[in-house]
Amino acid sequence: MSDEDQTAEPRSAEPGSTPAGPQPEEIRFFGTTWVEHDGHYGLRRAGVALGALAAAAAGCFLLRFAYQGLEIAEVGGFVNLLVVVMFAICSAIAFRKTWEGFVRRPADPAREDALRSLKMIGFIGSLLAYFFRSLSEAPGEKLRRTEYETARGQYEKRRGARTGNPAARRKPKRK
Repeated sequence: MSDEDQTAEPRSAEPGSTPAGPQPEEIRFFGTTWVEHDGHYGLRRAGVALGALAAAAAGCFLLRFAYQGLEIAEVGGFVNLLVVVMFAICSAIAFRKTWEGFVRRPADPAREDALRSLKMIGFIGSLLAYFFRSLSEAPGEKLRRTEYETARGQYEKRRGARTGNPAARRKPKRK
C-alpha cells in the first residue's frame, strides 16, 4: 500500500454506503461512538475518567516535589505562598474554562488561545474537569449532540422541501 492510500480517507466497498447529510464530529478518545453509545463507549468513558484522575494525581505528586524543592532552596515564605496561590488560581480557571468548553463553543477563539498557557499551568484543573465530565458523559458530548441533531434536522428539512426533478416539472401556461 502506498503512502497516498494510507493517508486518504477510507473508501467504502459500496458506493453510497456513507449516509448523506451532516456527519457527527469526533470526540477525543471516543471518535463517533458517542452517537449511538457503541464501540465500548462505557469502557472508554471509564478509561478516560480513570486516566484523567490518575494524571491529576501524578501532577499533584510532581507539584509536591517542586514545592519541596522550593523549601529546600529556602526561597522564603512569600515565594512559597505565591507559587501555591498561582497554581490554585490557574487550576481553578483551567477547570472553569475546560468545563465551559464542554457546554458551548467559545465566543472568542482568540481569547481562548491567549488562555492556553494559563490552562497549561493549571493542568490539574483541566484534568479534573475531564474526570468529572466523564462520569456523566463523554466530555463535550452534549454540545456535539445538540449541534449534530440541529444539523440533521436542517438537512432533513431541506431534503424534504425538494421533491422530484426540477427540470422535469411542467412550466405553467402563460396567459
